[in-house]
Amino acid sequence: MRRLRNVKIVATLGPASSDYAMIRKLYEAGADVFRLNMSHGTHDDIRARHSIIRQIEAETGMPIAILADLQGPKLRVGTFASGAADLEEGQHFRFDLDPTPGEGHRVQLPHPEIFAALEPGASLLVNDGKIRMKVETCGADFADCIVTVGGTISNRKGVNVPDVVLPLAALSTKDRADLEFACELGVDWLALSFVQRPEDVLEARALAKGRAAILSKIEKPAAVKAYDAILAVSDGIMVARGDLGVELPVHAVPPIQKRLIRGARAAAKPVIVATQMLESMIESPMPTRAEVSDVATAIYEGADAVMLSAESAAGQYPIEAVTTMNNVAISVESDPTYRDVIEASRKAKRQTVADGIVAAAREIAETTDIKAICCFSQTGTTVSLVARERPRVPIIALTPLVRTARRLCLTWGTTCTLTEEQERFKGAVISAVRAARKFGFATETDQIVVTAGVPFNTTGTTNILRVAPCDERLIHRADPE
Repeated sequence: MRRLRNVKIVATLGPASSDYAMIRKLYEAGADVFRLNMSHGTHDDIRARHSIIRQIEAETGMPIAILADLQGPKLRVGTFASGAADLEEGQHFRFDLDPTPGEGHRVQLPHPEIFAALEPGASLLVNDGKIRMKVETCGADFADCIVTVGGTISNRKGVNVPDVVLPLAALSTKDRADLEFACELGVDWLALSFVQRPEDVLEARALAKGRAAILSKIEKPAAVKAYDAILAVSDGIMVARGDLGVELPVHAVPPIQKRLIRGARAAAKPVIVATQMLESMIESPMPTRAEVSDVATAIYEGADAVMLSAESAAGQYPIEAVTTMNNVAISVESDPTYRDVIEASRKAKRQTVADGIVAAAREIAETTDIKAICCFSQTGTTVSLVARERPRVPIIALTPLVRTARRLCLTWGTTCTLTEEQERFKGAVISAVRAARKFGFATETDQIVVTAGVPFNTTGTTNILRVAPCDERLIHRADPE
């Protein structure tokens, strides 16, 4: 199934999208990657949805990527004697380790790690930032605060601590069990929550043991500050704007989003823009104009993918949400301004032979009548380098490894297909021609660009480029046995 756009769509599965019929409709509407949220549902639920996706993959003959999103540690207050308390601006409030049910002036915060990291002047945010406090004094087992934004605080509401790096691992005990389960199940990507430092990513990578690619969610101010180091050890990035918008001023998020996207693109690593993209479509069949503009902005900025969360997982209109994203992407990418913006932001560092090959492939494709760039790849690295160039023609990724084909479903502009291992470049060219014609990118009178590495089936050897006719007879004449 050929997509008519370059940006990819990630759809989260949940109660509203858990059976075969709905997941199949989401795929047909445009979902390229399915997200399994490990925060919700049992392992049996996750296993069932994974099985359905793989069934659809087998029926369509097209690889589909599966992203397992780990929950991360959850920081929550304790309970209240009356279930809740009303806090007013200017009043004093204490957090401590005492498990006694809270009242209007205090509540338990069962996380000594938070107290260990707090300093006077630090902020504490409760219930997604609806309640805000400033720490006045603190110790190893308490924090006395003044309320700066009041509201109702109730049992087990979440707590954010934006101003400090917390001495907490990104992987909780639950996350470790979920990670092993997801890897054994055979997911393609692992999204890592609560990332604060590159060491968090390295820990997850060690546990995954190459069974899944690691995608770091940038959702904390500490991760923004350490972004370059985190990006260097990650396979991909998610701009998780929900928590970013809680822990940072909301007006700071758009420029951060732009910077994160550009950094990931320069590193040739896929980047997803996530959270509240079509939030109103949880309950409405039509999005707001502001939401459509938000999705369009992410596409103009060059994101590899845009993501639906509750819209497709728990909303009333999951198919309409995917269809809307698909239509917005097609409209944006047909706008001449889109190419101007994308090409103006092309600042790749070219230091290797592969960098030069893919840059030449794009130049040739854009200055002559080339219909597609076809890349043979074992690991997907060359395909990612081509995608970094954001060429004007489609990218066809050919690989003998299903794992590589699935992971590349998250990469901008890429149509993935499995092929037999090749021993000679002529065979690779013929396979590329057949793929270009199969997907409708070219006819027998057209030409394509083919990149590969010789010797074949060896990683990191991209060293050859050829402009090839899409008539196999011409290939045989040019390259007799």
